[in-house]
Amino acid sequence: MDVNEAVSGLMQELRRGTLIMLALSELRTPMYGYDLVKRLEKAGVNMEANTLYPLMRRLEGQGLLESRWETGGSKPRKYYQLTPEGAFVLEKIKDYWKDFSHRISALLEEEKQ
Repeated sequence: MDVNEAVSGLMQELRRGTLIMLALSELRTPMYGYDLVKRLEKAGVNMEANTLYPLMRRLEGQGLLESRWETGGSKPRKYYQLTPEGAFVLEKIKDYWKDFSHRISALLEEEKQ
C-alpha cells in the first residue's frame, strides 16, 4: 500500500466522526444544507454536498435532526434542526470528545519528549 494512500484513508476516518459532531453542533438553529457547508468552510472545515446530504438524511433517520421545507423564498429550501434527542447526543459526544482529545494530546506530547 502506498503511504500517501494510508495517510489519506486514516485522515478521512478521523474526519467522519468529527463532521457528525460539527453538523449537530451547527444545527442547534435551523439551517439549510448549503448554508451549513458555507459555515463550515468559513471555519476551515471543508464538507462537500455529496457528503453532507447523505449524512443529514442518516441523522434525520436516527431522530437526531428534523427537517422542514421553506417555500416562501425565491426557491424552496429544506431546513434542518437538532431534535431534543439530537441535543442530548451532541452533549454526550462533546463531553467524550473533550476528554478523549485531551488524553490523546497528552499522549502525543509525551511522545515528543
